[in-house]
This record gives sequence, C-alpha cells and structure tokens, in this order.
Amino acid sequence: MRVYIPATIPVLALLRDKGELGGPLTAHAVTPALREWYAEGDEEELEYAAFTSAAQSALQLLRLDSSAPSRRAVISADVSDIGVRVTHELGSSMVELAHPVTLKGVAALHIDDAEAEADVEAAVAVILEALAGDADAQFTVDGTEDHDLSWYDVSELSQLLGQFPAQ
Repeated sequence: MRVYIPATIPVLALLRDKGELGGPLTAHAVTPALREWYAEGDEEELEYAAFTSAAQSALQLLRLDSSAPSRRAVISADVSDIGVRVTHELGSSMVELAHPVTLKGVAALHIDDAEAEADVEAAVAVILEALAGDADAQFTVDGTEDHDLSWYDVSELSQLLGQFPAQ
C-alpha cells in the first residue's frame, strides 16, 4: 500500500539518522472511505487527495514544532497492508501504521520550496481554527495548495537536509 506520511524537516533528519520512522504513525492513503466519498475519481485523483491531506497534516506538525523550517514535507512510502488500520469515516484518507517505515520503503520525498514559506507560516498560524470549521482560516490553509511540493528521490535525503542548518 502506498502511504503519504506528513513530516517536517526535523522528521526527515530523524528518518536519515535512524534509517526508519517508528510506529505507530499517522499517514494518509487511498482508503475505501476515500473511494466511496470520491466515487468518480480515478486512481491518480484519489492519490492526489490523500497526498494533499498529508500535506495539510504537515501543517499541524509544524504548529507543534515552531523551530522547524516553514516547509511542509510528505514522505511517500510503500508498506505492507499488515499493521495498517484504516479510518472508516466517509471521505477520510487517514490510516495508522503500526510498524516502522524504513528508508528502504520510502518511494519519494516531497518538500515545499522556499517560495511557499510565507503561505505555510500563515496556514500554520490558523490550522487549528481551520480544523474547527473557520472558513477564513480554511481559505488561508487552502492557499498552501497553490504551492506544489517538490519531488526528491530518497537518495537525495542527505543533500536535501544540507540546505537546512542544524539538520
């Protein structure tokens, strides 16, 4: 199963240093609930919806770690279905991973470019309000979707982290 794990730059450094991210982890994937909610979407659209949800979840991680660079990160990984608990809420892409995700299972890394930092900072400031249903806050959060996350091969992880001091 392909999963999209929300992350921050420090989380990516942890992945590099330990060679894995320990479980349980919250991630996003194309779930039966997402398929049912988005019935007319093809596989690519469903994967994009799950990926976008992971990128929004990265905003919550950034809110918890104010020292992290203001860049959303998503780890795309392939994991065994064993140990994956799926949320059954209609439209949800959320899954819980019981087992660690290793570097070997990582398919790609996705990170905001520097141009996204101001919009990411604004979204981080209001993410809790957006989750509580504030339409103005959600508009600010949705503004981050104007920025595509750049794709990196897992072999580029150390080089990528070298762009961020103290990582």
